[in-house]
Amino acid sequence: MAAAKRILMVLTSHAELGNSGEKTGFWVEEFAAPYYVFKDAGAEVVLASPLGGQPPVDPKSELADYQTEATRRFDNDVDAKASLATTITLAEVDSSNFDAVFFPGGHGPLWDLVDNPESLALIEQMIEGNKPVSAVCHASAVLLQAQDCAGQPLVKGKAITGFSNSEEDAVQLTGVVPFLLEDELIARGGDYQKVADWHPFAVQDGLLITGQNPASSELVAEKVLAQLG
Repeated sequence: MAAAKRILMVLTSHAELGNSGEKTGFWVEEFAAPYYVFKDAGAEVVLASPLGGQPPVDPKSELADYQTEATRRFDNDVDAKASLATTITLAEVDSSNFDAVFFPGGHGPLWDLVDNPESLALIEQMIEGNKPVSAVCHASAVLLQAQDCAGQPLVKGKAITGFSNSEEDAVQLTGVVPFLLEDELIARGGDYQKVADWHPFAVQDGLLITGQNPASSELVAEKVLAQLG
């Protein structure tokens, strides 16, 4: 019997929403939906973050409007909550121990996962090891500074998606975020693709698998599993 696939999920440790005085972190649905797609497929899931321990939850993602079957399942899952409270640090991660990596979004990654050296090394090592690198929503920002083996931007010439400018405008945070993700992916030569705001959309180009928004989380996870065969 084949060994269970080991999937690393990397969450943000950043809790401040720019200078707005509001809190941010990871978006619960973007963690919970893929987590259960992976777990239900029999994968072993390991959780990490830059600082380790409990990653900050974006308080807006806990509002009633944003609850889904996956978030409700998580709310009642003692084991998942315990895992989340004890994430390992990125510095402890050995990429050779994992078959794939998934980055959940929320606004937090825009601040602490764009130029994090451990995260960038992990992404580049996974690609070099022919393993899928996946992200959803704002977490596509983790790819911005990553490079391929030739020293070019990893996203250059690649079909890619992430939270769109129009979606950022819709949540009225265009003036709060450090950059607009759609613009930055395009600036690095990415073949940025999107659909109408809030509709599920995931795109795969080789080992890169990305989703546009929270509704796309499960689609990305399913593509990761398909890539792993």
